[in-house]
Amino acid sequence: MPPGAGTLAAAIAGASPGDVLRLSGGAYLGPVTIDRPLVIEGGAGSVIDGQGLGTVVTLTADDITLRGLVVTGSGNRNQDLDAGIKIVKGADRALIEGNTLRGNMHGIDVHGGRDAVVRGNVIEGRRDARMNQRGNGVYVWNAPGTVVEGNDIRWGRDGIFSNASRDGTYRGNLMRDLRFAVHYMYTQNSEVSGNTSVGNHLGFAIMFSDRVVVKDNRSLNDREHGLMLNYANSADVSGNLIRGGQAKCLFIYNAHKNLIWGNRFEGCGIGIHFTAGSERNVLTGNAFVGNREQVKYVGTRHMEWSHEGRGNYWSDHPAFDLNGDGIADGVFRPNDLMDHILWSQPAAALLMGAPAVQLIRWSQESFPATLPGGVLDSAPLMTPLTLPLPDGIAAMEAATRGRWAQGNEDDTDIDDLASH
Repeated sequence: MPPGAGTLAAAIAGASPGDVLRLSGGAYLGPVTIDRPLVIEGGAGSVIDGQGLGTVVTLTADDITLRGLVVTGSGNRNQDLDAGIKIVKGADRALIEGNTLRGNMHGIDVHGGRDAVVRGNVIEGRRDARMNQRGNGVYVWNAPGTVVEGNDIRWGRDGIFSNASRDGTYRGNLMRDLRFAVHYMYTQNSEVSGNTSVGNHLGFAIMFSDRVVVKDNRSLNDREHGLMLNYANSADVSGNLIRGGQAKCLFIYNAHKNLIWGNRFEGCGIGIHFTAGSERNVLTGNAFVGNREQVKYVGTRHMEWSHEGRGNYWSDHPAFDLNGDGIADGVFRPNDLMDHILWSQPAAALLMGAPAVQLIRWSQESFPATLPGGVLDSAPLMTPLTLPLPDGIAAMEAATRGRWAQGNEDDTDIDDLASH
């Protein structure tokens, strides 16, 4: 099929359901709408260019495949969700595979179509606006059964933003230079697994969502939180490596009945910040390694962080294991009364060397009943789990180390939860 203005639209209009359209090299000018089941494959150098007018390619029929295309030149209206590729309600079972999307407001917008597969695409968002004013790499809205896997997503706002959807799978994606790598709002019964977030403002934000599996992901040198559970309930969080520049490896805010096990939280300002009445969570088999403050628990309740005789590893716990069962002989309390005072009154840090402070800490070690509540691990582990990185990902981690010390924070206010 020759390139040019109107040639792709004419070919679609003349095609029969099930036809395969193969594009030769050159620019095909859009926007275009695909209204019947077709396979459209790009050859070397084939580009669909939307010329800055709305969405470049809109899918309105079932069983459409787009493969091997370069898609560019969407409009600039974020409020209209201008995108490189849009899959609307009623366009089910779309396959978007092996494409390159550059310079669009949103990369791929799965907007109501069911059971879409977005696989192996390179999505490079815009860099010509402040981060919060850009579009997402993949935006999923009310699109049950969506699978987003093996994509390389860079720049723009969020890598994957899933909103008001369910039964989705988001796995094996690489996301860099974004606000959030994965951003969940009101997304139920879904999976986020095997993804890598490197050098973003926040790794994985699971918000107002239930029954989410978050496993085997990596958050490396992200700025604020590696993983955030905000009003997230009944999640299964396991096998995740969160390491590097984060202010907080894990932030739990009003989240309940979550199972958090077998994760490694390393090198953060705070290993885990646990607040806002979060209850009935289980933490076991995790490793807290080299965080400046292992736990910040805001509350007065007693919280047991071991399960069925197995707790967590704490790098600052001077433990002994005389019977060699892998469980430390003494319990571990990551915080004491002075920590609570310092959280509420930071100026009290000036008194840390005072004899009265030392007396308080000695009395708490000698008489634990004087403690005001807090986290207790009754079965600390002697050995931390290790979660290795592939060489290529390790190189990306090394390249972003120290990024946030340079003050490159764009316009993102992570702590303003209402802005999410």
